[in-house]
Amino acid sequence: MRATRRFLGNVFFPSVTVALLWLWVLFNLVFVVWIGIQSLKTPSEVVLDPFGLPKSPQWQNYATVWEIGQFSAAALNSVVITGLGALLIVALAAPAAYVLARSTRAIASPMIAYFAMGLSIPLQTLAVPIVVAKLGVSTFMIDWVTGWWDDRITLLVFEVVFSLPFAVFVLSGFFRSLPNEVEEAAEVDGAGAVRLFRSVIIPLAKPGLTTVLVLNIIGLWNSALLVMLVISESSQRTLPVALLNLQSAMRYSSDWGGLFAGIAILVFPMIVLYLWVGRRIIDGMTAGIGK
Repeated sequence: MRATRRFLGNVFFPSVTVALLWLWVLFNLVFVVWIGIQSLKTPSEVVLDPFGLPKSPQWQNYATVWEIGQFSAAALNSVVITGLGALLIVALAAPAAYVLARSTRAIASPMIAYFAMGLSIPLQTLAVPIVVAKLGVSTFMIDWVTGWWDDRITLLVFEVVFSLPFAVFVLSGFFRSLPNEVEEAAEVDGAGAVRLFRSVIIPLAKPGLTTVLVLNIIGLWNSALLVMLVISESSQRTLPVALLNLQSAMRYSSDWGGLFAGIAILVFPMIVLYLWVGRRIIDGMTAGIGK
């Protein structure tokens, strides 16, 4: 009986788990390739032969959807908001997480737990407050401060605020995994707090910072609900919202190849990014386990 339990616990279940994970990976890879193939088909080929190869690749699908969906402005908005947002998140979360990770005060651990609790708040429950806050900020800035306002600034602030709990939580665990001896040696050499953090901690924490940066880039790039709540002008929308609008338009024209091309434009850059830095993300996520 014990031998059977040992076999199930040490051999059978781990092997089944690994096999299921590889099947899931294979399914996702096949699905991504399938999307790319569909984006090169005519509408009739997508409907009549969904699993076949295109007879003649329709590369113009990408040019058509780029123009009809107004993807040029949407792509620029996505790049700017994603880039600035990810950098601001890391810049704000890194010092906060380091202080919480190294603090010996009793409030440090509860504060990290509070940041973790922020991950469990669904964005949908805050939809009405977000819209009210957005209108209040716009009215205040236009009437009392600058005389103008761009809702993309409001969107950027909201994106950073809602992403900080995850960033602080992950980085605090990573900073706890760093050896204290290096910091003590730097302090003996006369390094101040700012220099210690900039010259010693940041280089050591590069895997964790890269992890948080890339995961936030992926999250901000795919953000749609917050954009729809904050942005009202079509010229200020990002790629996910532009794709949703394109789906509504393509539904009447039945240009399914163009719709798949729009999906590819949104999804493929993030897949390439993840494949490029995937190993660093795994290393950064696992470095703080058990610390």
